[in-house]
Amino acid sequence: MNITMNIECTPEEARRLMGLPDMAPIHDLYLDKFREAMTTGLTPEMFEQMVRTWSPMGEMGMNAWRQLVDQMTGQRAGTSKG
Repeated sequence: MNITMNIECTPEEARRLMGLPDMAPIHDLYLDKFREAMTTGLTPEMFEQMVRTWSPMGEMGMNAWRQLVDQMTGQRAGTSKG
């Protein structure tokens, strides 16, 4: 036996129905901080720290990003072009 149920609701209504927290204020806070960093000047160190913080695997994730950027720019680990 198959039973199909269609429920029409907004994402906000679905979030409340499932008891999930409202993350909009936190999302807005992150966006404000990001905008502030972009307008005041984002240094490479700030960008690295931001990616490191947001990286799902911590240091391993950061190393994966660094290797990807190095490959895209033609740099190899331990060498520099210049």
